[in-house]
Amino acid sequence: MAAAVHLRPLYSFALPLSAAKAAPSWFPLPAKPGARRRGSRVALLLCSASAPAPASPSPSGGDGAAASAASKWVEWIPRAAAGAGSAAGPEQVLRLISGAAATPICQFVDRPRTFLHSVDPRVKLVWLLALVVLPARSNIYMRFGLVVFLALLSMWILPKHVWKDQLGRVALLSGFLFIMLGFGADGAPSLVQTRTPPPSVVGIPNIPCSTSGYSYTILKLGPLQFTRKGLSVASTSASLSFAIFQSASLCLTTTTPEQLASALWWFMIPLKHIGVPVPEIILTLLLSLRFINLVFDEVRNSALAIVARRINWKKLTAMETIDIFFNYVRRIFKNIFDHAEQISKAMVARGFRGNPSNHKIYFLSESSFGIADLFSLLCLFAVVSLASFSDQLV
Repeated sequence: MAAAVHLRPLYSFALPLSAAKAAPSWFPLPAKPGARRRGSRVALLLCSASAPAPASPSPSGGDGAAASAASKWVEWIPRAAAGAGSAAGPEQVLRLISGAAATPICQFVDRPRTFLHSVDPRVKLVWLLALVVLPARSNIYMRFGLVVFLALLSMWILPKHVWKDQLGRVALLSGFLFIMLGFGADGAPSLVQTRTPPPSVVGIPNIPCSTSGYSYTILKLGPLQFTRKGLSVASTSASLSFAIFQSASLCLTTTTPEQLASALWWFMIPLKHIGVPVPEIILTLLLSLRFINLVFDEVRNSALAIVARRINWKKLTAMETIDIFFNYVRRIFKNIFDHAEQISKAMVARGFRGNPSNHKIYFLSESSFGIADLFSLLCLFAVVSLASFSDQLV
């Protein structure tokens, strides 16, 4: 435990002046003019450096009064309330926002350096395209397999505090989509009755029930039902959402903005011959990736600024609380636009006049194809082949 410095005022008492002068640790105070010279009234300030310990009762009342005064000083020190976890909404919302923005989302993390950091960015872009297409073109087992693959890859590549935060939010969003689309795609029974007469009226035998255990309705919950069509739609949408968000996060976390711009330039340079503004697209991508950090920093700093002011939300009306949140959003946009204006002024000061073709873009990195890239392409080929023949295998 760290040592603390305790200052305790003691009651003044009379001492001979010579004794007060002899002791180097006693500080005599000058007597008032006109006071008697029988002795010097000396006020003592006792200074001790020790670990804080609970005060013990003393037969004299002086130490008890000093201990009670010290406890009052301790009570005046601002601390987090004991029931902060159960406090109501606005401050908790701001704390959640600041905590969420503190985690690096879609930002390059250079440590720890993993296998995915050494993969060529062009191979990563091919993987991104495949992970967007495969969930929509494969069966349900392959979709959930891709989700598990991305989750395990994120746990291996990303730092622990990053993947815990990201996987939790992406899984929550994907689960919400799965439930809503599963019960909403084909959940409500049709109110339109069929115009075909029953088989008994026409005179044909009834169609026998399936003996293989097949059932179109998987789950029935009150007026809602979870059908096979709902399962197909929900699994496709949830898996696609998870794959898009998590694969993009993995790519941006392990690849610098310059490397991504260089890979996209390599793929898009043939389109320049048919009039596609490739330099404008690459410059916009670079600025956007650089601007993501500023946005998250502004969101977090503005939320922390409101929390640090210790607002008593219980004394505010609903309109005053809403006004604070509107000012919070307005401050975020104002700071973001100020940053954008500073960036534009810096570009103009360096000679930029709106035509990226007249300026050379330095990517600061050279792409090279190695063993890790070859292994990644072989894994991609295996995954695509498995997704293509998954219907025959199941």
